[in-house]
Amino acid sequence: MELATTTTRTKRAIRESAGDRLFMAVIYAILTIVLVIVLYPLVYILSSSISSPSAVTSGQVWLWPVDVSFRGFEAVLGTPQIMRSYGNSLFYTAAGTLISVTLTVMLAYPLSRTTLFGRNGLMAFIAFTMLFGGGLIPTYLVVRELGLIDTRWALLIPNAIWVWQVIIARTFFQATIPSELFEASEIDGCNDWRFLTSIVLPLSKPILAVLVLMYAVGQWNAYFDALIYLKSDKLYPLQLVLRSIIIQNNSAGVMDPSIQVERAQLAELLKYSLIVVATLPVLLIYPFVQRHFVQGMLVGSVKG
Repeated sequence: MELATTTTRTKRAIRESAGDRLFMAVIYAILTIVLVIVLYPLVYILSSSISSPSAVTSGQVWLWPVDVSFRGFEAVLGTPQIMRSYGNSLFYTAAGTLISVTLTVMLAYPLSRTTLFGRNGLMAFIAFTMLFGGGLIPTYLVVRELGLIDTRWALLIPNAIWVWQVIIARTFFQATIPSELFEASEIDGCNDWRFLTSIVLPLSKPILAVLVLMYAVGQWNAYFDALIYLKSDKLYPLQLVLRSIIIQNNSAGVMDPSIQVERAQLAELLKYSLIVVATLPVLLIYPFVQRHFVQGMLVGSVKG
């Protein structure tokens, strides 16, 4: 009886005040507004991609699809060049992410160990590249001298390592992998490579998820390097082909006015269909790495 009375008194003591409830109501209202602002463009793009070309160009679509039509997706998926470029982008994303994550881990982990001689100077040299760069022309000359022009390697090697990702991974290893763990494994006869592959990497799933997501999204959305280094359209990634298609459909030519109107409507519809097609892989990948992504990004923010 006394225990029940104490529990009731505790509930009354921690009951939220009117000010707290008002504060939470304001927070939920703000978050709802932000959700609508973020969600509406996505719904609008998806609705426009499956509406008729005339409804899209006339502005009839504002939330839900009008005169449902999959003509845009049929035009996109019916173009062989788009499907080939889609495969190229998948290859660039998978291979580029694998190369970038591997090199980043191999660079960030040694920098996180206090036993590495000159690690502070090396880290300063790496961070220096965030402030100063050689520029477009010197970079192009280096890529050309290496024989990477018009090859797949031109999209995989020059930007394989991002300095910010190295800093994030280095901070994670410093905060998560204690030196005592390495000393204990060294006593058991474990070398550096075995320690990295058997102990460090299994304990580093959050930061690996962060690196995979960042590099994959960056590689998937990249098109400027392809525009500079690639000459053969057989090597073009998806984004570069989509850009070319939109430009071609928007280009004026000598033709019947009715055909011009039809091409203009199709070009407007293609914009939304291409956005959906191009963002689909990222939307499919993100839910699987979201939990590790949040955990990895918050590493080092709370210490204790």
